[in-house]
Amino acid sequence: MGPTAEEQGSAAARRTDQVELSHERVNRRWGEILQETRVAQTGVQILFGFLLSVAFTPHFRELGAFDTTVYVMTVILGAAATGALIAPVALHRLLAGQRMKDDLVTVAGRLVVGGLVLLALTISSTVLLILHVVLPDLLAEILAGGVILWFASCWYVLPVWLRRRSARRHPEGADDRTDQG
Repeated sequence: MGPTAEEQGSAAARRTDQVELSHERVNRRWGEILQETRVAQTGVQILFGFLLSVAFTPHFRELGAFDTTVYVMTVILGAAATGALIAPVALHRLLAGQRMKDDLVTVAGRLVVGGLVLLALTISSTVLLILHVVLPDLLAEILAGGVILWFASCWYVLPVWLRRRSARRHPEGADDRTDQG
């Protein structure tokens, strides 16, 4: 004997609730990604504008080969970070209405993470470039390395540690830990 009409209706209602919750979740995650990129975009655009202006200063021609190479790499990293952090907006505009929000959230989340890595490298390279001009070489490189380690600690090590700690405290919430945008 199969399920009663009441049981079938209840199961259908649960499926509908799950679809709605999934839809709400993807909308929330998309909103979070857009908010996060607004913060990161502003910083990377200001930094990138500063980097572009450096080449037009009188002292730029006095830079040695190492500093010029660091500058070029920093500009490339800044451009790549800008592209990655603005990409979610372009994806949304070009694919709006295509019923691809789940895919957009996944790809945009990855672009934001990649953009943040590129932004950390851009900032660290900028620090290296500036400190290399005003401090002895080795000290500038050590301090710039410290900046990279700081970003790695704040943006990677700390979130991984918090996620693992939460998983140990709340093993039943394992599915919630995948909610990364």
